[in-house]
Amino acid sequence: MRLKVITSNPGKVIEYKEALSSFSIDTEHVKIRYDEIQSSDLKEVVRKGMDHLKASGISDFIIDDSGMFVDSLNGFPGVYSAYVQETVKNDGILKLMDTVNDRKASFQCCIGCNINGKDIIVLGKCDGIILREEKGTEGFGYDPIFSHDGERSLAEIPLNEKNKISHRGSAVKLLVKEIEKMIG
Repeated sequence: MRLKVITSNPGKVIEYKEALSSFSIDTEHVKIRYDEIQSSDLKEVVRKGMDHLKASGISDFIIDDSGMFVDSLNGFPGVYSAYVQETVKNDGILKLMDTVNDRKASFQCCIGCNINGKDIIVLGKCDGIILREEKGTEGFGYDPIFSHDGERSLAEIPLNEKNKISHRGSAVKLLVKEIEKMIG
C-alpha cells in the first residue's frame, strides 16, 4: 500500500515513512493545495481538508495541522501558529508574555488519514511551558521557546528524543494504533 503525504514540508514525509514502514506502507510526498478553513479546532480544519481532497478524487493520503496553544493567551496562536510564526516570530510571543507568570502551553498535532476508503483522525499533544528567552539551535518554529520538561527547549534536545515526546510523534503513534486495528 502507498499513502500520499500531502504537505509542503519534506521533513514530515520522513517521519511518516519511518513510522509506517513496519506495516509495509510506503509513502510518497505530494504537494497539492487544498482548502484550509479558518477554525479554532484543529480537527475541524483537518476534516474539511480531507473532505476537499476526497471530493477532488484523491484517496489514500495523510494530512495534518498543528499549532501551539498558550493557556494565558486563550489558546493563541493555536491554528494561526504558522502565520504568527511568519509575522511576529518567537520574539513577538515572548513580548506578549513578558509580564505573564502562567506560561503553560501545548503543541497539538491533528493527523487525518484516508486509507482503504476509511478515515482516521487523531490528535497528539505535548504539554509544556513557554520559556522567557530562546534557547537552542535545533528544530524550527517555536522549538526555541517551548519546553516540555521546564528545563530544555525543544531546540536543545536531539531529534530522536524530540520525536518521542513531540505532538507530531504522539499523533503518529495514535495513527499507527488505528491503522493496526484497521488492517490487523
